[in-house]
Amino acid sequence: MANSREKYKTEHGVFDAFTSQTLFKLASDGHFEGLQTPISIGKESNVFAARRQDGSFVVVKIYRLENCDFNRMYDYIKSDPRFMGLLKRRRQVIFTWAKREYRNLLLVREARVSAPKPLACKNNVLVEEFIGDDEPAQRLLTATPKKPKEFFALLVGELKKMYSFGLTHGDLSAFNILNFNERPVLIDFSQTTTKENPRFAELFERDVRIVCTYFNKLGLSLKLETVINDITHGNRN
Repeated sequence: MANSREKYKTEHGVFDAFTSQTLFKLASDGHFEGLQTPISIGKESNVFAARRQDGSFVVVKIYRLENCDFNRMYDYIKSDPRFMGLLKRRRQVIFTWAKREYRNLLLVREARVSAPKPLACKNNVLVEEFIGDDEPAQRLLTATPKKPKEFFALLVGELKKMYSFGLTHGDLSAFNILNFNERPVLIDFSQTTTKENPRFAELFERDVRIVCTYFNKLGLSLKLETVINDITHGNRN
């Protein structure tokens, strides 16, 4: 890790000066030493593995300040009772979006959901637990489970935990589920919301529908109503 902010400006020129300062502050606080190869590059965020002093890794998620759709973010946040009164200002919305994901990760971890542990959040940057062995665990989209039926049963177990805790993911798909040693790990909780949100039922049903569609393509014969009933009324132990 370099001793100046110029490290990020020169090696990671995709970052604006403000983000470079935020990364430098988080690194100075000991959360990581240096960013490694990108895990994913998206329209709204870049995700990197970052090495810590002890040689282990964390994940650093950096929300873009200029190119992300902050209007869409605002539309989601404004219906979340936890963030009432948020002004529609680009940076404030993006910072709140990152904070929302951090808080959601705390909640799902409290519910014992299989998800990364949140480690730090500052401005538009989120630091969380690294999921994987030597390499990052792959998303379900590119790492098809060897036994889809067993994998889906484990996934339903995670959704039961969330629902019983009054939460739904809000953006669940094969892109936001990791296949780590044939077990699901849920990620990307920026759109997760509570039952107090008027859109909760809509988002919950959409989450379940999308994963049912994915696993039906793998040969399962899942009925949406049956799976929803299992999650909402089944044994959650």
